[in-house]
Amino acid sequence: MKVQQISEEKLAELDDFLLYIYTPFCGTCHIAKAFLDKIEATHGETIFYEMNASLYPDFMQRYQVESVPCLLIKEAGEIKEKVYTFHSVANMYHYVYRYAAYLFQQ
Repeated sequence: MKVQQISEEKLAELDDFLLYIYTPFCGTCHIAKAFLDKIEATHGETIFYEMNASLYPDFMQRYQVESVPCLLIKEAGEIKEKVYTFHSVANMYHYVYRYAAYLFQQ
């Protein structure tokens, strides 16, 4: 599976999302994306949307995104968290489990 690119307009239509925000020349962003790719590969489905911060400066300002990489989490129509430190795949699973629990139900 591949993280799905999304536009600001499409995001506005969604009540829930896990949005990975990056810039193409950020080395830390590439490492963070590898963590998210591994989670998606494990589940065999797309979990995260992604957005190039360079292309959406108004969005970055409106949501006060302070740096990249960032995992912006929206649930029930409101921003719940902005994660800036990815640490590890296991650490990122904490957020997936909390905000995408349907992935763990049988």
